[in-house]
Amino acid sequence: MSHDGVGPRAVTRSVAFLTAGVLAVPLLTGCGSPDEAGRPLAHQDVARATRASVAEGGTLRWAVDTVPETFNAFQSDADATTAQVAQAVLPSMYRTDVNGRPQRDADYLESAKVVATEPKQVVLYKLNQQAVWSDGREIGAADFAAQWRALSGKDSAYWTARNAGYDRIEKIERGANDLEVRVTFSRTYADWRSLFSPLYPKDVMGTPDSFNDGARRKLKVTAGPFSVKKVDRKNKQVSLARNPRWWGRPAKLSEIVLTAVPRDERTSALAAGKIDLAEIDPSDAQSVDGAAKGTAGPPAGSGPAGVEALRKWALAHGIDTAGADDRSDEQSDGESDGESDGESDGGEKSSDGAGGAAGAGSRARLTRAIAKWESRRKALRAFEVRRSLEPAYTQLALNGAQGPLADERVRRAVARALDRKELAKVVLKPLGLPAEPVGSHLALAGQDAYADGSGALGGQDTAEAQALLADAGWVVGGPVTEKAKDKDKDKETAKAKAKDKEKEKDKDKDKGEKAAGSAGKKADGDGTYVVGEDDKARAETGRDESHHAAKNNAGERQIAQDGKQYEGPHQGGVPGAYAPKGTAAPGAGAELRAGAAPQAGATPVGAPAKALAKDGKALDLRFVLPSGPGSQSLEAVAERITKMLAKVGIRTEITKVSDASYFKDHIASGEYDLALYSWPASAFPATDARPIYAKPRPAADGSLTVEQNYTRVGTDQVDQLFAQALATLDRDEARSLIRKADSRIWAAAGSIPLYQRPQLTAVRKDVVNAGAFGFQTPVYEDMGFLKKGAKAAAGPQRK
Repeated sequence: MSHDGVGPRAVTRSVAFLTAGVLAVPLLTGCGSPDEAGRPLAHQDVARATRASVAEGGTLRWAVDTVPETFNAFQSDADATTAQVAQAVLPSMYRTDVNGRPQRDADYLESAKVVATEPKQVVLYKLNQQAVWSDGREIGAADFAAQWRALSGKDSAYWTARNAGYDRIEKIERGANDLEVRVTFSRTYADWRSLFSPLYPKDVMGTPDSFNDGARRKLKVTAGPFSVKKVDRKNKQVSLARNPRWWGRPAKLSEIVLTAVPRDERTSALAAGKIDLAEIDPSDAQSVDGAAKGTAGPPAGSGPAGVEALRKWALAHGIDTAGADDRSDEQSDGESDGESDGESDGGEKSSDGAGGAAGAGSRARLTRAIAKWESRRKALRAFEVRRSLEPAYTQLALNGAQGPLADERVRRAVARALDRKELAKVVLKPLGLPAEPVGSHLALAGQDAYADGSGALGGQDTAEAQALLADAGWVVGGPVTEKAKDKDKDKETAKAKAKDKEKEKDKDKDKGEKAAGSAGKKADGDGTYVVGEDDKARAETGRDESHHAAKNNAGERQIAQDGKQYEGPHQGGVPGAYAPKGTAAPGAGAELRAGAAPQAGATPVGAPAKALAKDGKALDLRFVLPSGPGSQSLEAVAERITKMLAKVGIRTEITKVSDASYFKDHIASGEYDLALYSWPASAFPATDARPIYAKPRPAADGSLTVEQNYTRVGTDQVDQLFAQALATLDRDEARSLIRKADSRIWAAAGSIPLYQRPQLTAVRKDVVNAGAFGFQTPVYEDMGFLKKGAKAAAGPQRK
């Protein structure tokens, strides 16, 4: 709920975000590194080429999820495309490298360092003297100050999505000259490198009106290798052109055209020559890979046997034969009728004639379908799949607010029942990617803060899981009291409302299920939701409403370094529905609690012969999953989990809900026991991860303030460790504190990291320095088309 999976620093997902995957050929891992953080599990795959081998000019047509509602990355309805545009056209003081660590961007910043710690922390920025906005004005202290005032949270007239870090600034002033900016903090802020990335001109940040509306539909003043040339909402395109005032290495491409293309239409768009680059799903990756490898042609043969052989060959190669089959059936019915009539007349000729016509018709239709398929495959041979791992991970979330999972021993038992290595294999092994489970909630392998903290909880151990359950009072074969038929009136009313909601979305759900069943249509990344990548609700309710929501949702998930939030999913926005800061947990009358009677759509999986019970209640957990396109991989992981839980006596009921309601109506509102969704990784976990694991606090009205901690599991100690990490300027100490916080999060067993999400990008073979970027911020000025006769460096899968 999502990408992260997407941010101006790394278009993940790249940001629902929630999904599961495909590939082939193992990539290098970071084994043997003396650094506990290691190296990224998979290299980026961008067909790296020197600038000298890249042709001048050309237009790169890039498929994206949306034409953004806003170009202001600090507003609540900013999405993955907002982040992508910001990366290409705006300054960022720091960008992430291939290891997911922040690095100074020399095009904007000559240096930045802490020059004082007493009595206050002071950071001195020295700007590149050539850095200017596209209107010719120098980038300077006025731009920094305007952004600070807009994002500080002190003026509610600015409809901002976040203020993390900016609320710690006391003042910003000019240094010794126009190229120096002095930032004084009221409180020590370890993640100061996360600020001013991206940096907007004072024209956008200077007043509430310009902030709220000035950069929503256009972005007049920029300062990157590209500028926004045109926004064509009718044709769903954003055109970026070379910035003539750019002082750095000139962009190789003349233009980048970002076109909104639904995920399930991207392979067709590639084959039709409409786009050159697109993130795709596992089933599409198989199509592109299959086209490159080629295959033997269809079998020859005549008569009914020949048609049947042709049909089987077509089905084996994923060719849609529905039309041929349907007509064939009609002909068969006609044949039967005719045969019956013919026999009564004592003749067989009409039957033979009908049969021959039906066979010829079926063959003709199959031949046309195969010809269309072969033409498509031929077109796809111009592309290749570049693959890596997204800077995001999928987790199993355990709702600790109510039911059996409110007991830490039961949560720990669930965790100890899981073979995380096996679950990672389900998604990553078919893709040829390293099937290694994620060892941290707060960083991924290669990032500075990463260390495997899973030992605080322990690995898979059936006996230990059973012992924990027994200690919690859950016994095998205990008496189970049959639930009364007359439910609490409030519960019934709530259930009816929930049912109505689902009915309203039945159409979308049916569409999704059909798509999921037809040759594996389009998962988003890895079949899971990336938090913050799927919420389109704001756009549909109108700008004013979304602005007011933004004004109050300062706690929404946002990658600090990029200034972009992962809010409510993807693809289609930053995928995954985000709940605003202050989301209330369900009250005492909330329905759909653990152990409730199976709902429509609930499927008992892996039920043990003798269920565990306590106080007359069976140990049943409600496992909520989305039901739309691309959910097959998610379902595969969920079914493996249910079988693992069944071995220790825990019964689960898988309930599929519409994608539209998955996050908002279930995860954010606490209406689940178990769920799968993803979080993006951040180079600044002390800032970005704190709201996800903060201990829920009672609000004045009696509700529970959960921020983004949708598992409702938190501890005072974890909160203290985050606070300490933010308040120290000793990087070694901060790293140690973050790792300690992660160990405590593991021990609380509110969420179990499973695997890093796969990243698959289909790219025209002559496009270089673009593809599966992994952690690194794309270098837009180096992208382009390979010169004739030149060669790109071998990618991970082409070695």
